Amino acid sequence: MACVLLPALLTLLAAACTADGRSGGGPSGAPGAATPGEIVIASGRDVTGKGGIRQQLIDAWNERQEERRTGWTARLVELPGAADQQRSQLLGALQSGSAEYDVVNLDVTWVPEFAAAGVIRPLAKELLDRDMIDAVARTGRWKDDVVAVPFNSDVGLLYYRKDYLAKASVKDPDLGGTVRTWDRLRSLVRTVDTADGLPDSYTKGWTTQLAPYEGRTVNAVEAFASVGAGGLVDAEGRYASDPDRIEDGLGELKDRTDGAYTLADATSSYEADTLDDFEAGRTAFLRHWPYAYRTLHQALPTSRLGVAPLPGKAVLGGQNLAVSSDSPRAGAAADLIRFLTDKVSERCLLDAGFAATRRSAYTDANIECGARAPRSHPDPSTRAGTGTRAGTGTRADAGKDDDAGRGAGKGGGGSPGARGERTSRMPLDGDGRPAYAARTLLPALEHAVQRPRTPLYGAFTGTFAARLGPLFGDGSEEPGSAAAGGSSACRRPATDAALAVCLDRALREALPPGG
Repeated sequence: MACVLLPALLTLLAAACTADGRSGGGPSGAPGAATPGEIVIASGRDVTGKGGIRQQLIDAWNERQEERRTGWTARLVELPGAADQQRSQLLGALQSGSAEYDVVNLDVTWVPEFAAAGVIRPLAKELLDRDMIDAVARTGRWKDDVVAVPFNSDVGLLYYRKDYLAKASVKDPDLGGTVRTWDRLRSLVRTVDTADGLPDSYTKGWTTQLAPYEGRTVNAVEAFASVGAGGLVDAEGRYASDPDRIEDGLGELKDRTDGAYTLADATSSYEADTLDDFEAGRTAFLRHWPYAYRTLHQALPTSRLGVAPLPGKAVLGGQNLAVSSDSPRAGAAADLIRFLTDKVSERCLLDAGFAATRRSAYTDANIECGARAPRSHPDPSTRAGTGTRAGTGTRADAGKDDDAGRGAGKGGGGSPGARGERTSRMPLDGDGRPAYAARTLLPALEHAVQRPRTPLYGAFTGTFAARLGPLFGDGSEEPGSAAAGGSSACRRPATDAALAVCLDRALREALPPGG
């Protein structure tokens, strides 16, 4: 992202803070409760690269504090390693008191665990105000408390090749919101399959992320939720399903990923792999996240690329900011979070390619980041954290880092790689936002669903993704193996009903029982 964004950020962010009634003189909370000093923020890496939008917003807050001589500064610490390593490192450090982290940037799936462990503190309820998208705001609550504030969100979307639809004589290849069901999507795939003039690279209708990692869990939860089988846990995070509902979800997942429609490589694909396959023309449809909008437009013009809400239910992702329970600078930390998640900051995040958490970022023409979407921007498609199929070596060996930066529950994140910086070709609307933001991204976020909310989410997703292995040809599932999810693992059940019983039993072992 171009550094010229920062001066405008400083002016506009300061104006916004004054306009919404916040004190410009110092942090919120009890004045004098802590000696001014440094606030440390722990986070995965920023997909917008070194010196990206997160760092720019922190720099803007620091500049504001310097101008007002408050004595406060903030410093971003980017954690190394894959998602699970980051989670373990953060949780261990906060529980032991060995780290001086005041603010932690948590994947939305981690919030219940950190809250239940008592390592993050309740925050003022007004931090989740009416401008926050309702579905997104719910990710910041655990039980009766606000424990985190959504910083950037995420949601599954459907990308498609307009040029392939045109070759298939689809009447209106700009699908918009017309693909509301998977039956409709499968019908379009059949139409494309019979079209003349497709490139030799075309193989199958659609692809998604079905390798045995968080991407598989996300796709499965979307399928389960779309047929009313998504209530796998109750409000306390306890297991609350049964074999019949699980069988319904498995049936939907099998239909979505049937080999007649789905690229065979999807079963071993991570995020970067599916981007490569889609860009290479191997498939006409792709399930992916909002950052792919900017990435794909680097290779495909608007005349060939479209995006629409995902049929059925789409899963929320994203990251939330929380204050460490042991921070002696809690008031200042909360003020920093308020600044980083206010209306102007969220508009800046949207312009940079993130999914903003506030409605106003998508709808209010009076809120600007200080410049239109940056013209020079690190391409997030080369992040080190998307993962790749074994042996492909694509996208700078991205699989080395499972989710270093943006939504650690999905296996996405990291920093720019081989493609480096380039001028963005992402289309913009009349107010300088990504062109799809108001008509596609905002509605998708408003109707999105969460993954199961439980303090034992790691146990849930590990069990869930591994136990679904028989659907996708995994060869690693052996009775009693850790990868298979426990002592009750089943060896390749012959029917959906048998697999449902096996999955139900494994989840009952992994999670506490519901009431």
